[in-house]
Amino acid sequence: MALTNDDLNAIANLLQPIQSDIHMIKDNITTLQNDVHDLKDEVQILKNDVHDLKDEVHALKNDVQILKDEVHNLKNDVQILKDEIHALKNDVQILKDEVQVLKNDVQILKDEVQVLKNEVVILNDKVLILKQDTQRLDYRMTHIELTLENETNHGIKIIAEGHLDLNRKLSEVLKFENEKEMILLRVTHLENEMRSVKEQLNQSA
Repeated sequence: MALTNDDLNAIANLLQPIQSDIHMIKDNITTLQNDVHDLKDEVQILKNDVHDLKDEVHALKNDVQILKDEVHNLKNDVQILKDEIHALKNDVQILKDEVQVLKNDVQILKDEVQVLKNEVVILNDKVLILKQDTQRLDYRMTHIELTLENETNHGIKIIAEGHLDLNRKLSEVLKFENEKEMILLRVTHLENEMRSVKEQLNQSA
């Protein structure tokens, strides 16, 4: 059965909306294709960004690991420093104790030095007294020596001469006896002085 123009026109009228829809679909497909192309570009950009981010994350992980290692090392250093500080505190306390002991020793030494100074002053006074006593004893010894030399020796000489002169007159003999008694008295006096000098020398020694 052949189609009439009316049929064709009716079909054409029916197809016209379809063609419009097809044309619209084509436009939409073109738009979608463009959108897909844009999305592909964006996806590629995102892939590149993700790759960069992965590299950054990997670098950050490395940095974090390095920081962890450094923190661990710092903790070890801090612990070592704490131990050294504790040891130093103990050394400082020991030094303080030693300084206190030294201060006490220095004070004791100062006191001993002061005592020694006082003793030196006393000894100097004693030495001065001994020097004075020695000078006096020297003077007395000199006096005794002169007395012995001038009086005793002279008396002994007289006695010796008296023994040689047996023909002396009785008056001269009596005179000699008197002189002999005087000499004996002087000798006794000198002996007493010598004894006194010896006692003083022994006391001074």
